[in-house]
Amino acid sequence: MSIDVVLCEKSKHFNDFLHVPFQLHKYNENWVPPLHHTIKRILDKKNPFYKEAEINHWVAYHGNKAVGRISAIINKLHHKIHDEKIAFWGFFECKNSNEVASALFKHAERWVVEQGMQGMRGPMNPSINYECGLQISAFDTKPYIMMPQNPEYYINLVEQEGYKKVKDLQAWTVGMDEIAFDPKKIQIIKKICEKYRITIRTINMKDFKNEIKLIVKIYNDAWAKNWGYLPLDVEEFYYLASELKSSILPNLIFIAEVEGEPCGFSVGLPDLNQLLIHARNGKLFPFNFLKLLWQFKVKKTINQGRVPLLGVLQKYQHLPIGGLLYYEYFRKIDQLDYQQGELSWILEDNHAMQAGLELINATHYKTYRIYEKSLVNIS
Repeated sequence: MSIDVVLCEKSKHFNDFLHVPFQLHKYNENWVPPLHHTIKRILDKKNPFYKEAEINHWVAYHGNKAVGRISAIINKLHHKIHDEKIAFWGFFECKNSNEVASALFKHAERWVVEQGMQGMRGPMNPSINYECGLQISAFDTKPYIMMPQNPEYYINLVEQEGYKKVKDLQAWTVGMDEIAFDPKKIQIIKKICEKYRITIRTINMKDFKNEIKLIVKIYNDAWAKNWGYLPLDVEEFYYLASELKSSILPNLIFIAEVEGEPCGFSVGLPDLNQLLIHARNGKLFPFNFLKLLWQFKVKKTINQGRVPLLGVLQKYQHLPIGGLLYYEYFRKIDQLDYQQGELSWILEDNHAMQAGLELINATHYKTYRIYEKSLVNIS
């Protein structure tokens, strides 16, 4: 097979880059099409992420047909924080062909080596603060909002190129008919809350920008010691959150306070993927918007949610604030008649979080893997 890999420098190539997953996965009933607008917004150089990062995209062609794509990212902020010459790969899509995958990775690897990098890690789309990880289990399930998905054969394509596991990310789920809150533990939590004057409030949408600043401040303290941590930038987070603002349910986003001082937060989202799975061409307008509105208003399609973010200031992590935030979240989604929720992602070695999830009968049901490859001997 003759494969040509082209750097995306023209609008035609970028358009092909966007459409590769639609060609590959359109017959997969579990596949949730990404919205073109969302991907363009993430990749747009106006995204504040690119103040500290560079990205290149490639498309693989067999004849005139696009059969694969990949991006390579050099994140200068990661280098400053972690002092390692690691680049990242992401937005990988490929037909079931080792030849095509190899051609794509070789182009990405060559570019990052030319920039002085000594290894490449991924998938990151485009960083750990966005969708990341290669799905390695539960291929018969649909992804929740803002979680990646891929066919099982991608595992072979990536590992055949010499990429090894560096970290696993877990998705946990619990049904509302299965969830268990031990009354004794709830009473203990409530007593601790009274003792330390811990209160929980919902986000103030009328003060959205300042609430975003508050969440980012807590996140950057809470996650600072986690593997792969990359600080959230207020401007970048607001750039991304503003697109979700219209679909946010304020009563699913909580701020915890100790004696009036904000100390923790959790972000819960309705699973919009239950709607987006019906937008098979990746566009909302003109017809898909009406279809999705009908699904939402008439069929009441959304009956599950996801908690993508939760954080507690380090100085308060000895208190059960995280458990209290989860308790409030599940109490609220029960009122919304949601049937289940996903808590993701959780680092494989975050045993404290896993123990807490087990206490409410949540189960680890899906795994995403981060891979890495040394490029020291690549020329």
